[in-house]
Amino acid sequence: MIDFKFRPESYFSSEITSILLVKLSYPESKWGEQLSVYAHSIDRKIQFEAVDFYGNEYLLYPSSVDVELTLEDLIYLIEGIQVNTDQMEGRMELILDGVPVAESSFYPELEKYFDEKRKSFGLD
Repeated sequence: MIDFKFRPESYFSSEITSILLVKLSYPESKWGEQLSVYAHSIDRKIQFEAVDFYGNEYLLYPSSVDVELTLEDLIYLIEGIQVNTDQMEGRMELILDGVPVAESSFYPELEKYFDEKRKSFGLD
């Protein structure tokens, strides 16, 4: 059973203030998109940023928090990622097509959650 209330003790050490939180890939996307979600420690808050190869802008909810996210909150953040439509060109809304494959060294059960979700949709 997945522990949705799991919360890592910390993302950062005394020397590290930016980390790769989650690596996502979207096999069903026309372009096989990959997206990285980073966490940055800025002014005692944790700021989130999503980055792809093309430099697209993404909206994350929440964009910042005071403490590390629970697994459940991280799943909501991932599933709510949106391309910034103010900056969108062409058919960019198709980039995040499908259910992602997720990897995170901070959330060991995240990959399992999305694997199970993909299987429930008949993917993989």
